[in-house]
Amino acid sequence: MKSTLLAVAMAAVAGLTGMAPRAHAAAGDSVTFKMVRPASATCLPTNAHARVTLNDLGSVQNMHLEVFNLTPNTEFTLFVTQHNARPFGFAWYQGDIKTGSDGRGTGDFTGIFNEESFIVSDSNTPIQMNHLGIWFADPNDALNAGCAGIQTPFDGDHVGGVLVLSTENFPDAKGPLLQLKEAE
Repeated sequence: MKSTLLAVAMAAVAGLTGMAPRAHAAAGDSVTFKMVRPASATCLPTNAHARVTLNDLGSVQNMHLEVFNLTPNTEFTLFVTQHNARPFGFAWYQGDIKTGSDGRGTGDFTGIFNEESFIVSDSNTPIQMNHLGIWFADPNDALNAGCAGIQTPFDGDHVGGVLVLSTENFPDAKGPLLQLKEAE
């Protein structure tokens, strides 16, 4: 009985630990974290998500992104953002991800994706960029999927659709890109 209670307690702790966002690494390591479907994207399955792995390659990082349960055969865009939700603040276009017939897709991007991801404002103030967002690349694809067909600037041609995945599962000032420390 005692060993059964101990096993149940250990399983509960392991399960609760798995629910917390994990993205802690020492220099030169990798971090993996999840992007989630925002509550506003009710047109997508509740299990739509992405898994992001950042690998420190020394002077740059590789971001490997896998999306799951999104609209099949559709192009999406990835942006690095200042904030985890609207308004997203400053953002930059990182690239595209295309899903296959099963709603899965992958993307690999090379750049600075660590605690030193920032931009400088007009007043020479550094602005930390530590979150990610994925949008429909075309508002018509969003509309065809049953989402709002509103137009956003989140695409390379500045005509994107609605947000489908984000890092809103991390606090605004503690986005997952801050967790990978620069290799020294």
